Amino acid sequence: VPLQASGGGLVQPGGSLRLSCAASGFTLDDSAVGWFRQAPGKEREVVSCISSSDTSTYYTESVKGRFTISRDNARNTVYLQMNSLKSEDTAAYYCAAQKGLATPSWLDYDYWGQGTLVTVSS
Repeated sequence: VPLQASGGGLVQPGGSLRLSCAASGFTLDDSAVGWFRQAPGKEREVVSCISSSDTSTYYTESVKGRFTISRDNARNTVYLQMNSLKSEDTAAYYCAAQKGLATPSWLDYDYWGQGTLVTVSS
């Protein structure tokens, strides 16, 4: 598995989590990276993505102002800081990478990690 997502867990509404996406076997600094999520019974949706040059980021409307995507090239890792979590954020979160542009379509991504489960509940 080229990407390893971690950092999920159980958190109360209003809480925070930081997800990490670490790559092995290739470098992320020349890759666009996206975070996607899939809740039970729902389709996979984009959460956020970041371009290889960090000049462009995208957030789905429902997470704007609450989530922040960033990367640490020295650690070959991309992060998703999630604040003010809501119950509707509950899902399995996946990171993915591609050598092209940062796009919100999961179909454009070539490398995937296993999901990390985020549960927001009191």
